[in-house]
Amino acid sequence: MEMVKVESHSFEPKTAQINRSGLSSTVKAEPEAFEFTFSEGIVTDLIPKCSSTNFQHHPSTIQVQPHGGNEKQLSRSKKLQCSYCSILVCASYMKEHLRVHTGEKPYSCPVCNKAFSFSSTLKRHHRIHTGERPYTCLLCKKTFSQSSTLRHHSRVHTGERPFSCSTCIKSFSFSSALKRHMRIHTGEKPYECTVCSKSFLHQYALKKHMKTHTGERPYTCTVCQKSLSESSVLKHHFRIHTGERPYKCTICDKAFSHSNNLKIHIRVHTGERPYKCTICEKSFSQLNALKCHHRVHTGDRPYKCMICSKEFSLLNTLQVHTRIHTGERPYQCTFCNKAFSQSSTLKGHITVHTR
Repeated sequence: MEMVKVESHSFEPKTAQINRSGLSSTVKAEPEAFEFTFSEGIVTDLIPKCSSTNFQHHPSTIQVQPHGGNEKQLSRSKKLQCSYCSILVCASYMKEHLRVHTGEKPYSCPVCNKAFSFSSTLKRHHRIHTGERPYTCLLCKKTFSQSSTLRHHSRVHTGERPFSCSTCIKSFSFSSALKRHMRIHTGEKPYECTVCSKSFLHQYALKKHMKTHTGERPYTCTVCQKSLSESSVLKHHFRIHTGERPYKCTICDKAFSHSNNLKIHIRVHTGERPYKCTICEKSFSQLNALKCHHRVHTGDRPYKCMICSKEFSLLNTLQVHTRIHTGERPYQCTFCNKAFSQSSTLKGHITVHTR
């Protein structure tokens, strides 16, 4: 067995001539100085000479082809171990992989000067400026700037939901949607308001919340001139005037003006209760119901009467209580016109007429 030393001090592969029994062969060496263990026409090991290199040795076999009339390519399966994260990376890709750790960004956009670690990332970014959308959906002809986006979009047509929640077995088309959903179970709220420190499950919810501090309401209803903070809220609000209820239950035909209301209603039929209390494990069909229930354990009473300072854990309870002071009786009997402050009291009264 022979040891062959090959010197290289750049990221570019070098070649070395190996002479064995008068037979000339060529080996390409990767970064730094390596020692090749040579036996029976095969380099059976490759060890970095320099201990300060960013690569660690990993056993592999490199086939050396003798020079003949037709020179054959060197067959390589060499993998190097990254000293930063210890994963095995193809030797030819190691230079690019290291940029993940070093932060090097050698590729710059000629339009906005934004820098990238990889040429492929720059190529995708450049489509923002050019508007190029080379990937087309064969079913609906919608175009996309990235092949991955097209692949995700195709699930709209196929109904594929490969990402399943391990807690409630609900499935999603995208991993990002599953990640957001998991926060319902974990209670994680990563988006925090810099003004009042209130935190939210989703970024869009924080963005919407911020408008409560700025008072921004750029969307105005053309019917009643009410101004609203979101275009989607305006769209939903407009249904108050039109009476539109586009979301219909497929089981009982009950219709709703908002898709979320239909989603919550469906749970009446399915019995689904995806929101579970982490203290007593009681489950609920609505997130708001879980939040209200949690106050049973914490003793929190955030709703205070402005007249007598009495505190309540539920907003609805405060509203009912306030009628003691105002004398308001919004629930009226259709038989005798007697009015009541609570719907439950009216319901009990009606039995006097119907029994």
